[in-house]
Amino acid sequence: MTVLAVMPGKKPAKMELEGTLESMQEFVGGTIQALYPFVDPVAIICNDEGKLGGLEYNRALRNEKGAVYDIICGPFFVCGLGEEDFISLSEQLMEIYSKRFEPPELFVRIGGNLVVMTV
Repeated sequence: MTVLAVMPGKKPAKMELEGTLESMQEFVGGTIQALYPFVDPVAIICNDEGKLGGLEYNRALRNEKGAVYDIICGPFFVCGLGEEDFISLSEQLMEIYSKRFEPPELFVRIGGNLVVMTV
């Protein structure tokens, strides 16, 4: 399956990933969690215990006003949604989410507040 791989500190990249649970877990480094923060038929697949496990901050999730409401820790990928499973990301959605996650982000705590900056 063709997915958009997003690694901490790097630009996203198109990659081929087997559609098996094992290959997804290997990519994220543990048990997977699927997030559905967008209206498009896509899922973010990340490590279920990324924050608890102390994985590196990767990208912020923002609401419609641009405010950060969550941070994904560790590597993740964006894939398409089929009727009952994850599928390859279409070229159109690949382009949209490549742009959305293009700039790597830097997370800095200043005076007790977490500040997100693009690199």
